[in-house]
Amino acid sequence: MASPLSPIPPGPFLSASSTTLTRRSLLLSSTLSTTLTTPPLSSTSLSPPLDTTITDRVFLDFSLCPTYFRSTLPNTSTSADSTPLCSDPTPLGRLVLGLYGNLLPLTVSTFKLMCTSSSYKNTLVHKIFPGQFFQAGRQGRSREYGEVHLLPALDLPRNIETVNPKAFLLAHSRAGIVSLCLSENDDDNEIKLDSDYRNVEFLITTGPGPCPQLDNNNIVFGTVLEGLDVVTAIASIPTYKPSDRIRLLNDLAEFFGDERAQKGRALWNRPLKTVYISDCGELQVTKPSMPPSLP
Repeated sequence: MASPLSPIPPGPFLSASSTTLTRRSLLLSSTLSTTLTTPPLSSTSLSPPLDTTITDRVFLDFSLCPTYFRSTLPNTSTSADSTPLCSDPTPLGRLVLGLYGNLLPLTVSTFKLMCTSSSYKNTLVHKIFPGQFFQAGRQGRSREYGEVHLLPALDLPRNIETVNPKAFLLAHSRAGIVSLCLSENDDDNEIKLDSDYRNVEFLITTGPGPCPQLDNNNIVFGTVLEGLDVVTAIASIPTYKPSDRIRLLNDLAEFFGDERAQKGRALWNRPLKTVYISDCGELQVTKPSMPPSLP
């Protein structure tokens, strides 16, 4: 006759009295294991907020000519700063821009110098993308086409913020964002190859929605404080839109290495009327001698 089976002894971590597991013990054991395996949050993992304090204010006045133009002004004459681009311009209004000088001191100081030296004056808004943004400050060797011409006397410093990842953290989240053009830059290629080249082209978002395609590629350094109606007026100006056939031919020419493809593409999204910066400068804001008191 076979002997009865002897009971299996309990394991080293399980006593005979605890072989029956309750729901409470399972919950307690899972809570303990989660507490032991989850590392505590360190203070270094929480990044501080970005300093978007407005340290400087500049203004850009925009005007409109009824037709597109080719300037007859001398290439480097100082009269280019004072002579309007057309005989009967229509003022569009003024933009007041607030700049984040604590966050991006080099970008802000360069932009402010371009305004105070009148380097942006009588230069074009050369691209308008409806519902997204417009661009200004394209750089060329002369002002024949309303481009920015940097005088050697400006002596702009190199902007090392363009290679700093922290400079790209702000997003193009709404209308009125002022950003330094990097991915959207279309300066003359010959200008870019110059050892003294400095990027001064900028864009302003027009809304109504964000422009996420610009994020992480262009440097947001300011915002429009006054004049969003001017931004809307610029965004509503009709632009040159190539047909599907022209786009196809342009892509084909680029595929075969034809340099004319890039020159042809430069005309796309050009405004059909001359929009230009008729004046620019810095706004001096008097700081209060005493902080405001609570009511």
